[in-house]
Amino acid sequence: MTSEDDSQRLLIWGAGAIGGTIGAYLLRGSFDVTFVDVAADHVGAINERGLSITGPFGNFNVTAPAFTPETLQGQWDTILLCTKAQHTAAAAKALAPHLSPGGVVVSIQNGLNPLIINEHIPSRQVLGSFVNFGADYLEPGVVQYGGRGVVVIGEQDGQLTDRARRVHQMLQHFEPDAVLSPNVFGYLWSKLAYGSLLFATAVTNDSIADALAQPEDRALYTELGREVMRVALAHGVTPEAFNGFDPAAFLPDAGDAAAQASLDEMVAFNRRSVKTHSGIWRDLAVRKRTTEVDAQLGWVVHFGEQHAVPTPLNARLIELIHEIEEGKRDLSRGNLADLRGLMLQERV
Repeated sequence: MTSEDDSQRLLIWGAGAIGGTIGAYLLRGSFDVTFVDVAADHVGAINERGLSITGPFGNFNVTAPAFTPETLQGQWDTILLCTKAQHTAAAAKALAPHLSPGGVVVSIQNGLNPLIINEHIPSRQVLGSFVNFGADYLEPGVVQYGGRGVVVIGEQDGQLTDRARRVHQMLQHFEPDAVLSPNVFGYLWSKLAYGSLLFATAVTNDSIADALAQPEDRALYTELGREVMRVALAHGVTPEAFNGFDPAAFLPDAGDAAAQASLDEMVAFNRRSVKTHSGIWRDLAVRKRTTEVDAQLGWVVHFGEQHAVPTPLNARLIELIHEIEEGKRDLSRGNLADLRGLMLQERV
């Protein structure tokens, strides 16, 4: 049996935009939160001054112990894994000794990361989660929470278990409308399709809303989404709608009008957030570091090859992102012209 005290203890592995925001709200909800992060300056700032949350929902500061992976000791029944997707395998291996027998790891990340965590921790101890709120790491000890979005929790096999309900109740201290779902992978695949659109916006300097609103690029965004949905259907996934993204609008037989309407909804959703640009754009333009492109769109190309479903636009988008990461290409709307040219070639 898990005691009430143990149920209030949780370890957040990755204290950046996602983990920092959720952890701060759970601290205000009287949970016993410990942070882990590989950035020693961020850990130091949290220990010295606390973690500050800024943004339209209020500015506040919380205090909690923070550690780098090398200095952490102890075990927890609940660990929220909130790192960037490309760091999932390393994080899963590092946190495994800190997971109590019978404990659970919740992947609160972009991408199909439970599949990676399963390789290092028994799958029966791994839950999936989907989040779409807007947040940014600003500087050591400071995270901006810029816009609400869907939060979903679920077991990998779709069962509505007691532990999934417990984690769901916990996450409601952050997002009152958090969803307990029997189809968390349906949300994660839809986020891959939406993520494909976000990666395309990130090769420009336009905001998400301004980029998605450009009439000349609408056909490109539509086809990027359709590539992902074709792969999802071939993989036996039932995609789920969220925050303006309507997967039905990007199915192979959906008309262009449906896609236009969904894109309009996504523009409206993003205009309501003070987070104007994606975390992908921040990685490229501000933090000058590698993105999650392989750990997100790489899944689309991987399963596309497995199911013989072509994904030329997403494959080329991955290449463009890498060229920008390597300093071989600048952020520019010309990058979208490259993708549009490929799309026209594919149609010939």
